[in-house]
Amino acid sequence: MHRSLATLGEYTLATLNEIGRVSLFATNGIRSCFIPPFYFREIFRQLMVVGFYSLPIVGLTAVFAGMVLALQTYVGFTRFNAESAVASVVVISITRELGPVFAGLMVAGRVSSSIAAEIGSMRVSEQIDALLTLRVNPFKFLVAPRIIAGALMLPFLVLIADVIGVMGGFLVSTTTLDFSAGSYISQTVQNVEAMDVISGLVKASTFGLSVAIFGCYHGFYSNLGARGVGSATTSAVVSSCIGILVLNYLLTALFFGT
Repeated sequence: MHRSLATLGEYTLATLNEIGRVSLFATNGIRSCFIPPFYFREIFRQLMVVGFYSLPIVGLTAVFAGMVLALQTYVGFTRFNAESAVASVVVISITRELGPVFAGLMVAGRVSSSIAAEIGSMRVSEQIDALLTLRVNPFKFLVAPRIIAGALMLPFLVLIADVIGVMGGFLVSTTTLDFSAGSYISQTVQNVEAMDVISGLVKASTFGLSVAIFGCYHGFYSNLGARGVGSATTSAVVSSCIGILVLNYLLTALFFGT
């Protein structure tokens, strides 16, 4: 009994300690984004890595999500003779939930792992120590550009994912489900609201922060050796995905909770 309680206490303290370390790391990283010097070349490089190079996978995910959503919605709504609501469900689901969440998860798998591997390799090869020797703040040079890129580019990706996802639902509905193109577009425009899109973009920005922070954190504190870098990469992806799902619920409750 005492051993079980001791184990539970050790696990609880370790979890709280990890949460505290991540919170302090995130605070220092976000603060570094607003304090000069600013490394604009590194910021631009990260904008390309996070945003432009993630476009293909985000677009592919969004178009198939919209297509599947239209099919499943139509199959379910035919039981209630409510097929006309397919367009409304597709556009609201994509802009509020599926666009931000799917884009965030895809970027987490691609970008967070890359950030953790890159910074972890720098830790192993003592390049971070070299930056300190050269009086370069690692938070400003390594962490801040990635946080800025994540917060700015993920909303851009989500906006594109929204358009592509709705287009995927439109294509399936008009080519397979015999919907009229004009009526489908009309219902889509009439039922989408500004708050639907805005809430998705706010979610995307927080997801981008989560992805960048967890990637930088696990890479920054990775253990030495190839195994340590691999473990940091895995932990970064898992932490980013869990963070996205938790933040998605909290933000959804904030925007649309009663």
